[in-house]
Order: sequence, then structure tokens, then C-alpha cells
Amino acid sequence: MLIRLGYEIEIECGQPTPMISLLEIHPSRRGDIKRQSIVSTTPPARSSVYSDLFGNRCRRFIAPAGPFKLTYDATVSDDGLHDPVNELARLTPVEELPDDTVGFLLGSRYCETDHLGDLAWSKFGQISGGWARVQAICDYVHDRLSFGYGYARSTRTAAQAHEERVGVCRDFAHLAITLCRCVNIPARYVNGYLGDIGVPADPAPMDFSAWFEAFLDGKWHSFDARHNIPRIGRVVIARGRDATDVPLLHTFGPHRLNLFKVWTYEEQVQSPLLQQVQQQRVDRTMTAQVLA
Repeated sequence: MLIRLGYEIEIECGQPTPMISLLEIHPSRRGDIKRQSIVSTTPPARSSVYSDLFGNRCRRFIAPAGPFKLTYDATVSDDGLHDPVNELARLTPVEELPDDTVGFLLGSRYCETDHLGDLAWSKFGQISGGWARVQAICDYVHDRLSFGYGYARSTRTAAQAHEERVGVCRDFAHLAITLCRCVNIPARYVNGYLGDIGVPADPAPMDFSAWFEAFLDGKWHSFDARHNIPRIGRVVIARGRDATDVPLLHTFGPHRLNLFKVWTYEEQVQSPLLQQVQQQRVDRTMTAQVLA
């Protein structure tokens, strides 16, 4: 299947302000990109791309004073399958974990393992199967928290979400990650695109989504405590210890968010001729932006 995705985001700064965006499709999925625009800005601004410590693609700008808009649009190929489920996936003893996974057992800014360790061991420590243990954590978090966009708070930690019993997708992910780490399962934070593909359409405006990955039986597996069902069409943008590592936008100075629009949906296959015409339009637009 083909997934159409992109964003239009506008911020406003009082003065020229350095900023970093983590809005690039993750390198692991870049081979699936069938068509994409450049990351265009209004007004035009130079940018450079680098890879962070976790292998994510980050883009640096200097946002000018006043409104500054970023726009991107792409079509990505996807297998159209639900998230893989392997109920036989085993726990990996800590002493056998690969070196690059051990850091995902430790506490981090939003995932305070020291606050939730006793709770995690009492509720999930006796579950022997790896997949069963992570799924039990997802079930608990899914039932514990109530989702609502009005509950969003950028400073909420996993322990606070557990006490307040509310949150948005990042809070569900943070709490599940923390509980996994407490019981010796490496877990990492993921954000990306997740459209309403194969499920009833959500009437709320589309947003970027957050979920997590747990390391079981020698590989990383996707879990989603908010939806708590396998989904179709996840397109990863970035991975990290928690949301601190992968902010969508980080400005080194104050800014105001004026516009935030995201789209993710299954794109119907078009005739080769129409696809060629549309690609020519994209090429002309990109050329005009470069020349500008």
C-alpha cells in the first residue's frame, strides 16, 4: 500500500532563533519513500541535516523573526500488515543483552524507574513470558490512563501520569517504557506517523503519534499502550530514551505555535500517467524553491 503523509507547521519568534527539527522520516524507512517534496520553509531559510546519537535525522535552521512555516509532503510504501505479534518472544537476561540495549534499561527524564520499580515488580515480576509481560504492562497502562488532547502537558512524567491517570500518547508510552525498564526489559520511545488505516476514522485532527519498542528475544518489537491493538502503517520519525531525545521542534529561544497540521492516510494507486504528471509538478515546485 501507499501512505500519503506530511505536515505544515508554523511558529513565530520575536527575533532570529536557532532551532532543530526532528521531522525527517527515519533512515530505516527512507528506502520506502516513493515521492517526497523538499522540506520547504516560508520565508526561505538555509538548513543542514545531521544524525544524532540515536541515528535520527535532525535538521538545523535559524528561524527568522516573525512567522516561520515548515512544509513537507511524501508518499511512502508500506506492506499494509498489522504490527507483528510474537507471543513466544522470550525475555533476554540482562547479562545477555547486547551492549547497545543496556542504556534503555535506565531511568531518563520522563521515565523515573526509581519511582515505579516496586509497583512494576509487584504487578509484572511474576509473569515469565517476555511478550506476555510487556502485553500485561500495555493492558495496565491502557486501563490506568484516560486519553484526551486536553490532558497534554509537556512536563508530565511517567510517575505523574500514573498518579493523575490521564495523558496523551506520549504519556502512555512513557509509563509503559518505565514499567518495562523496571522489570529488566529494554524499552525505547518512538514517534512518527500513524494514520487511521484499517480502523474507524478518528474525528479529531490528525497528529503525530508516540508508541514504544521493547527488546525481546533478540529484536525490537512495537507496542502501543494507548491503542493497545496491532495497527497498520506506522512510519517512524525518531527513536530515543524518551520524548526529551526526540522533540519535533526545539527552539533555542521562545516561540509561539501558530499552525500545526499533519496528514497521514492511505493513498489510492493512480495510473502511471497521472503519477508522472504529479511528479513533474513536484519537480517544478522544488526547482522553483531552490532558485528562489
